[in-house]
Amino acid sequence: MSSLLPEGISALLFTALELMAAFFIFTIGTLAAVVLVMYIVDRNQTKQTIRRNYPVIGRFRYLFEHVGEFFRQYFFAMDREELPFNRAQRSWVYRAAKNIDSTVAFGSSKDLTKPGSIIFVNTPYPTLEKDAAETAPVVIGPDCDKPFTAKSIVNISGMSYGALSKPAVQALSRGAKMAGCWMNTGEGGLSPWHLEGGCDIVFQIGTAKYGVRDANGNLSTEKLKAIAAHDNVRMFEIKLSQGAKPGKGGILPAAKVSAEIAAIRGIPEGEASISPNRHPEITCAEDLLDMVALVRNTTGKPTGFKFVLGGPEWLDELFTAIKQRGVDSAPDFVTLDSADGGTGAAPMSLIDDVGLPIRESLPILVDKLIAYGLRERIRVVCSGKLITPSAVATAICVGADFVVSARGFMFSLGCIQALQCNKNTCPTGVTTHNPRLQKGLDPTNKAVRVCQYHHNLQHEVEVIAHSCGVAEPRLLRRHHARRVMENGQSVSLDKLYQREHL
Repeated sequence: MSSLLPEGISALLFTALELMAAFFIFTIGTLAAVVLVMYIVDRNQTKQTIRRNYPVIGRFRYLFEHVGEFFRQYFFAMDREELPFNRAQRSWVYRAAKNIDSTVAFGSSKDLTKPGSIIFVNTPYPTLEKDAAETAPVVIGPDCDKPFTAKSIVNISGMSYGALSKPAVQALSRGAKMAGCWMNTGEGGLSPWHLEGGCDIVFQIGTAKYGVRDANGNLSTEKLKAIAAHDNVRMFEIKLSQGAKPGKGGILPAAKVSAEIAAIRGIPEGEASISPNRHPEITCAEDLLDMVALVRNTTGKPTGFKFVLGGPEWLDELFTAIKQRGVDSAPDFVTLDSADGGTGAAPMSLIDDVGLPIRESLPILVDKLIAYGLRERIRVVCSGKLITPSAVATAICVGADFVVSARGFMFSLGCIQALQCNKNTCPTGVTTHNPRLQKGLDPTNKAVRVCQYHHNLQHEVEVIAHSCGVAEPRLLRRHHARRVMENGQSVSLDKLYQREHL
């Protein structure tokens, strides 16, 4: 071949081949040297048994363990197997947020015989479109100086700025305004990005009093008044506990505590922000009612509290104290979180094993309110994996006035359940303060998706209500739903809980 080429080109070709051969030999030699170094390191380290006994190849175990969760999500887990949210649930939210066809073909993939499954009781005479009614608004805190008329059944649950990124909060605020629902600030204080969209806001007071604390970390009435001065801050929620970590305060890694977040929260910059595990000044029912009264009297706005139910006994103590003081002392609302609620960071011992799930705690709470004659006085908000129409409709059937969701709206922003919320490496920009990762989240586009998810979720709850023969979701009652029991047979919820809610 070389005899057929000009002498100059032939020389260049051989030079190139020599360079490629040299590069190949260099690469192989470098790899061999790296493997040798890894072998020596693995043999002599004492921290990991697998690497010590199986040098080099033992490292693959840790690699496969890390990437395994992602392979299971996309290739191996069935549509209804994965936790905390399966592919079928996430896919419905994505389609609803994009406002594309959410119908399915060829039958349900849901096992309707699985214990715990909810089946709604359709009527032979469903509600016609012409007979459907607008969802009735509910007034919260009618005796307050500034009561709040809440129109939407579905609202955005507490997610702090700091745990969420700036564009995520902007998108949620704008989307909530478009949807006509409220947005809870979470315990991280009120940021400009919450206010930017002009939506109704529920300000959450966590155990560290972020945003309303004085220099010593105590509740500041002056700062409360400053927050309440914003017209679109409609209510105040005192957080006792949340579903993922009852008995432990919020956790914000030091990497996320920027100068801006430190200023909003009133804490030192660059230091991990860990809230106390409870409000130091609340030790009993009387103290809780005192705190509710203080916040409500200072702000003039409806005030309630958020909690996870562990047992019903303390509700008896609280409601008895309210009856003794007078119903005016009652909170205007309570937010009941489920034990399977979410958070960016929580100990597994709490996230897995502490607190009651909403399907058990909600009927206990509603029935206690009825028994003490407080059902009409105290509005019930509930949360905990309520991201699909059936989950929301079930909560309304059992007795909730409102449903709030955090992770459902995170999915509407594009969250892919990468489980990186606590590492500042969220690939979709939702829970990271890395500017490069945030760049992929366009608040203008995602605000529309937030609104569309809300609209389609509430619309399909209405579809379920109409199938059950009522004009709108707030008319759903326990006899409209049945739960599948261990024997495969279903039982009406009004029979299961021995009471129909009002």
